[in-house]
Amino acid sequence: MRSTGRAAIVAAAALGAVLLGTPGSAVAKETAGTAVVVGYDVSHPQCDVVLPADAAFAVIGVNGGIATTVNPCLAEQWEWGQATAGAVPPQLYLNTANPGELREQVDTWPQLGGNRYGGCAGDNSAACSYEYGRARAADDVLMVLDALGEAGISDVADLDGMRWWLDVETMNTWQTGGEEAQRNNRAALEGMAEHLTSVGGQVGLYSTGQQWNEIVGAVLPWSNLYGLDSWLAGAESRTDAVLGCSDEPLVGGGRVALTQYVLDDLDHDHLCAPVPDGDAVPR
Repeated sequence: MRSTGRAAIVAAAALGAVLLGTPGSAVAKETAGTAVVVGYDVSHPQCDVVLPADAAFAVIGVNGGIATTVNPCLAEQWEWGQATAGAVPPQLYLNTANPGELREQVDTWPQLGGNRYGGCAGDNSAACSYEYGRARAADDVLMVLDALGEAGISDVADLDGMRWWLDVETMNTWQTGGEEAQRNNRAALEGMAEHLTSVGGQVGLYSTGQQWNEIVGAVLPWSNLYGLDSWLAGAESRTDAVLGCSDEPLVGGGRVALTQYVLDDLDHDHLCAPVPDGDAVPR
């Protein structure tokens, strides 16, 4: 690669660190003197798929489609993410849910605990939803440590600075029926965010605006979800993904950090921050 291209790579790598809170990444290509960063996200559906070798960054799914399961290919996909993006550690995303309306049918609904919403006594409440989210995130952390121990991530201290995305989609189990249901769903996500932050994680939110509004609704400034970065799904092409960087973030006070589009049955991700060649970006 020519030296001018190398300069673009270094600039975008530094920006990746600033935007996403993770070490910077390589650049997939240059466009009109601007470094453009392209990554991929994968999970259990890609277990038997040959993955591309040109990812600038990778986001790996921890779960096997629902919040209580593990992606059986987590370790292998983490290894791929490290290999394709060099020294850049992959980011992680988690399936999320709130089965409070079906709590009699699951064995993971909390029976006690206390938080900002009050005490949990096993009922369908915001307090128990919060505890559910906190427990789910704690289990996710254990899944990651168990799967990635041989990759050098075997202790909570190894997770410091990790980027975790909370995947919020209507295909998973959520409470429905109005503002109270949305409050409980928010509480579950807040519990997850609290635990991930407590282990040094940097939390972001993945969804479409429509799904987020249906499941979660408005997020007020006192919530620990307020101000988090957004990763927006739903773009139909790379052009749409670039334009999506100007869309409203999922929560107030936040920013659109990534946009997603699908090409050849594989999720591609656009970093919403091209950098002019030669610009110095502080880390």
